[in-house]
Amino acid sequence: MLIQLLSFLIFIQAETKFEPPFAMVVFTLFLTVVVAIGVLYFLFLLFEHIYGLFYFKPFIVHFHPLKKRLGPNQKTILENDFSFYNSLSAKHKRVFEHRVFCFIKDKKFVARDEIVINNEIRVLVSATAVMLTFGFRKYLINNLDTIIVYPDEYYSNLNDAYHKGEFNPMAGALVLSWKDFLEGYKDENDNVNLGIHEMMHAIHLNSSRQNDISALIFKKKYSELNDYLSLNESIRVNIIDSEYFREYAFTNQYEFLAVLVENFIETPNDFKRQFPLIFNKIKVMLNFYFPGY
Repeated sequence: MLIQLLSFLIFIQAETKFEPPFAMVVFTLFLTVVVAIGVLYFLFLLFEHIYGLFYFKPFIVHFHPLKKRLGPNQKTILENDFSFYNSLSAKHKRVFEHRVFCFIKDKKFVARDEIVINNEIRVLVSATAVMLTFGFRKYLINNLDTIIVYPDEYYSNLNDAYHKGEFNPMAGALVLSWKDFLEGYKDENDNVNLGIHEMMHAIHLNSSRQNDISALIFKKKYSELNDYLSLNESIRVNIIDSEYFREYAFTNQYEFLAVLVENFIETPNDFKRQFPLIFNKIKVMLNFYFPGY
């Protein structure tokens, strides 16, 4: 590209016969600007890295100069069916709408069986992802490309069992039972939310493979959380005895984190009261400094 631009500028210079050589002057200015931008960007990343690891948050989170707008029907869905959106300030609502718009555009929604992909599906699934990454600057979840929606539980040939949802990292696909997804938002205090749970698996794996500041903070706090639990037998016993987290949390470390975040989102006050240190690590991990948290 640069070679083509230089050739064009040399041609213009030859035709106009400017002195000093017009093409070389313009090219030098162009190259200087490019290098200056590159240096400034590198310095910003260096500064943000130091800032982020000191304060445990990105220096810039919601920078969207040209915000997109949802259609009236899509915005109404948010207002009627997504309580987190309604808890935000007017400024954050605009950012949230923009991110939902971009998430919808970035992902492929695929229907299975008799379900039809509509605005309700697009908006609510995207809003779940945007909510969980609202404290991140990079929010599109790079390892997630496709969202497959079934009307109800679906049969998986991989393990000969019925599933309500799953994240398949090899295919970059999140699979959901729409019936069970909606059930997760009908009762926002039961600490069971399929959308949050499965989306958290995608975010967890994506953060483990990225090196932006949000991912680095996520990984650091997740490691601290694992160390804290592994070194404190009494805390592990209290977690189990409390019955605050459903038993599925103890399947493995990935399910444990997904269940933790379900509880964090749905019953933050209970979480904070019973396990304040774990609650704060999740809060910092997600940079979740929003009303109610």
